[in-house]
Amino acid sequence: MTAVAPVRVEIIIGSTRVGRIAPVVAGWFVERARAYPGIDVGVIDLAETPLPQDFAASPVTDGFRDRIARADGFVAVTSEYNHGYPAALKTAFDSVKHEWRSKPIGFVSYGGLSGGLRATEQLRQVVAELHMVSVRQGVSFHQVRKQFDAEGQTADGAAIDSANRMLAQLVWWAESVRAQRAKDPYPG
Repeated sequence: MTAVAPVRVEIIIGSTRVGRIAPVVAGWFVERARAYPGIDVGVIDLAETPLPQDFAASPVTDGFRDRIARADGFVAVTSEYNHGYPAALKTAFDSVKHEWRSKPIGFVSYGGLSGGLRATEQLRQVVAELHMVSVRQGVSFHQVRKQFDAEGQTADGAAIDSANRMLAQLVWWAESVRAQRAKDPYPG
């Protein structure tokens, strides 16, 4: 039996807001993903990836497109602003087209009382249009600023359990879709 190469998962940090808590939430999740077997993790922080709002070709867009093309799956770490997702995250999805297709994505959301769940539900519609597979399990942090200690760790048992379940689903889909794409290109 041959060894299966780890799946390449790009974790995309969607918030670019000044004073954001996104690096804390993402840092916690990245640590969990790197410890999970079968995953090779990359991080794309949209605050450091200034994609043009007009979708013009640029070296940043080309580099972003290449990373998306090489990935087997994704996790979007998203805040919820005014019952929706950050504009930078939507720009990221709209900046690339075919490279997203047939790849799985999971969501780690955060916010106030809703935990970012409204942003996630809206993003599920966006990624479906891009021919992506949204895994069922997600991670959400309600009242996020109360959920992490000074070292960026959480005692939120539901989030910890959800992260492990989501990673298992993401790896399953990424391995399955990668094998299928090698046999037969996606028809979309």
